[in-house]
Parts: sequence; C-alpha cells; structure tokens
Amino acid sequence: MVLIFVAFYFVPFGHPIVDQSILNGFYLLQEYAREHVLLCLVPAFFIAGTISVMLKRDAVLKLLGPNAKRIISYPVAAISGGILAVCSCTILPLFGGIYKKGAGIGPATTFLFAGPAINVAAIFLTGWVLGWDLGLARLIATMTAAVLIGLIMEMIYQERGEGGLAFTSDDDQYGVRGIIFFLIQLGFLATSSLGINQTLKYSLMTLLGISALFMALFAFKRETVQNWLYETWDFAKKILPYLFIGVFFAGVLTKLLPPQVVTALLGNNDLLSNLVASVIGTLMYFATLTEVPIVQALRELGMAKGPTLALLMAGNSLSLPSMIVITKLLGKRKAFTYFGLVVGFSTLFGMMYGAI
Repeated sequence: MVLIFVAFYFVPFGHPIVDQSILNGFYLLQEYAREHVLLCLVPAFFIAGTISVMLKRDAVLKLLGPNAKRIISYPVAAISGGILAVCSCTILPLFGGIYKKGAGIGPATTFLFAGPAINVAAIFLTGWVLGWDLGLARLIATMTAAVLIGLIMEMIYQERGEGGLAFTSDDDQYGVRGIIFFLIQLGFLATSSLGINQTLKYSLMTLLGISALFMALFAFKRETVQNWLYETWDFAKKILPYLFIGVFFAGVLTKLLPPQVVTALLGNNDLLSNLVASVIGTLMYFATLTEVPIVQALRELGMAKGPTLALLMAGNSLSLPSMIVITKLLGKRKAFTYFGLVVGFSTLFGMMYGAI
C-alpha cells in the first residue's frame, strides 16, 4: 500500500512520456479486446472447462505412477497440461500431490515443467499474437525439454517412486460424448485462426458453434452443463483480470523501456541473450497468458527470436514464489538441480530456434 501511494504521489502525470505510456497501455488493451478475446480466449476457456469436467483426469494421473513404463509416463506427463487444463496457480499442488503419492521424480518434474505451458489457451494465444511458428516451437520445445529434464532428474537421483497413485473418482467421465464435445470446440478455435476465405471460415465456425450448443443442450445432463459453465467461468475469472493487467503494463513498458536496453540484453540469438532471457523468465512471475503480451512488447523493442522462446519456456515454469514452494517439496539439492535444468534447456532451445 505504501509503495502504491508513493508511486502515485511521485509519478509525473502530464509529462509527455508518462502520458504516452499510459495511453499506449490502453491502446494495447483495446487491441486485445478486439482481436484476441472473443475468437481466441473465450473459446479456449470453454475448452478448458470441458477438459476439467468431461474428460477423465484420474486415468491420466494414474499413468504417472512408479509402475508405469517410461515410454508411457513421460509423454503423458509432458502433455498433461493440455489434458488436465492446469495453469500456473494449480500446477504446484498437483505436482506435490502426485510426487508425494508415489510418482517418480522424473515424471513429476516433467509434469511440473510442461503443465502450465501446454494448456490450450497459452498455445493458441501464442500462435495468434506472436505467430504460429513460435506457437508450434513453444509446444515442441517445451514437451521435449520436459521429458529430458525428467529423465535427467531420474538418472541423477535414481528415484522411481514408491507405492501407487490412488484415484477412484470416475464421476467426471463422459466417454465418447465428452471427447466429441471437446473436438467440436477445438475445431471452432482452430478454424477461427485460419487465414482462409472469410465466408467459408465463418460458415464453418457457425456450424461448429451450433453443433456445440446442440450437444450442450441435449447430450448432457443439466447438472453437467452447469458444472461445465461454472468451470469455464472459474478459469476466466482467475485468468482474465491478470491478463488485462499484464497487457496494460506491457503497453506502458513499450513506451518507457529504452529499446537499446532490450537490444543489448536480448537482441541477439547468442548464448548470452538466451541465458539472460531464461534467467529473467525464471525469476519473474507470469500469471497464465500474461507472458504473451509482455513478450509481444519486448519483441517490439528489439528482442530476438531465440530469447523470445527461452523467456516463454522458463517464464511459465518458474518464478521466485514457485521456486520457494518447489524447494520445500523437493529439498534444496533436487530443487536447484531442477532450476538449473530449466534455465539450461530454455537457453539451449532458444538458441536452436534462433538459429533456425
């Protein structure tokens, strides 16, 4: 409260740079409201609600146990963010739960790294705003690095887990209907991002939207639909306020931060720039999806492609608050090994993407 008071007391409102920065924050908010919310974020939230309510979560978590084969547990852990619709606020308790209930340190840390970065909204917003080449690179690099981090953690500490993961609730399983409902919504979201004939595009979106509405009204029980809408709203209210705040400050940052500073630190695809981007991402806290407008602002100021990917990979997976929690869960030695691997692989994949 004191810091906020001091900031507003001393901010030189009326100075051209300050006024332009604040106005630019609102311009960027308007751009997001017009171009990214209705056809990207809103469908993504409905999909996240579908995943949470209508797809079976327990079966996924069982596959991370000590008795699961590596060829199954690691890929499942790497894509579980999309399957379980986890965000940065829920990944830590989920990670602690599966680790304490018997998952080996390898699949558990793979899940921890990949979970927040593979959710549907993050991938689609990255592709929509920053380019689909970066969105695809983020998806592939995060999944690959997650598996490699988990395998290295298991190799170093020789910990396969013990006991088993006991999950018995099957109330949220809706079989084929849930999968079809999910695919229809995913098709709507994918179609909205296609650069095809506008008449064909909106005709397909209308057809898919009517199909989803028809299923919501007639294919599921009323209680199921209510739970779906509640989960959708829960995702939206947890994420959108932080996203809008992040977008506003990203717009302000674009005007206030000297481009030469960004260019000097992050303007190349070399080792130093990628390492700096990875460390910045590790230390900063990005609420889910807020990394996209911040990275967008930094790219406008001169950040190169490689550091962009490095920042996206490290930014969602770690932050100072999460590092404290992870250290308590894993212990200092394992935790700092994990932190080093996150920085190392984010830097490596950033350099590879920058070179390509």
